Amino acid sequence: MTLYPQAPWTLQGYAVATLHLIEIDRVRSLIPQELDIISVLPGKTVGGVYLSDYGFGSVLEYSELIVVAAAVTHSGKIGGWVSHIYVDNPNSVAGGREIWGLPKEFADFSWGENSVTVQQSNSTLCTLNYNSLFSLGLKPRLGASSFSTKNADLLIFTFDVEAQFGLVNAQLKVPSNSPFADLIVGQPWLAISATQMRLTVNAPAVLSKRP
Repeated sequence: MTLYPQAPWTLQGYAVATLHLIEIDRVRSLIPQELDIISVLPGKTVGGVYLSDYGFGSVLEYSELIVVAAAVTHSGKIGGWVSHIYVDNPNSVAGGREIWGLPKEFADFSWGENSVTVQQSNSTLCTLNYNSLFSLGLKPRLGASSFSTKNADLLIFTFDVEAQFGLVNAQLKVPSNSPFADLIVGQPWLAISATQMRLTVNAPAVLSKRP
């Protein structure tokens, strides 16, 4: 019995995203060889951490932690590669794995007024503390893409987000025993908030068969 909606998923809530420079050598083994990693500085790509809470008006209500390990390209298409992803709704775990081929796992989220801690089996994955600096005063609609794999297929899916964006001061703590501690090192060079957010994640398309 299917316990999750079919794509597209429309999600409403808020999010904070941190951007980081990531050593390419540290992520190459996590990414399919057919994807080319985009270098933004010698030996470095760009990735980040995305923490969100989807509430009333969403097809499913849940919190989410996404680790984007790199910006990648394939056949002229550019997108992100999700190396780790955690949610607190088992139906979201199932839908993420079965629709998009994403490696979703279950975790617990503790939200404060300006903080969030994510734990799995009583082990902390990360803690984010943040304070709003200012709103950009805009509510644009932006789109992007992400790659994934499912069975023998290389997939790409698009998503678009409409939100009130702003800049935040963020301190991200990733314990040394966290599964992504080797990827996310140090503090972000940029952190962005998204309030009044409406996110639509579209169904994936098959790009190619994997070797």
